[in-house]
Amino acid sequence: MTAREREILDLLAQGLGYRQIAQRLFVTDKTVRNHIGSIFAKLRMPNQAAAIVRARDAGLGSG
Repeated sequence: MTAREREILDLLAQGLGYRQIAQRLFVTDKTVRNHIGSIFAKLRMPNQAAAIVRARDAGLGSG
């Protein structure tokens, strides 16, 4: 996983939505969606909820 994907996953695990993540990182919503799709594929996660659980288990999302 790239550093940017890890950063996005951390923000997602913190409870931010795609638009909030995009605004914080100064990118478009589409860019965030593309990164999240890549994250799901790399982690072999079927959906956002599963990815968030895995991220929090790994210590992400604590702020």
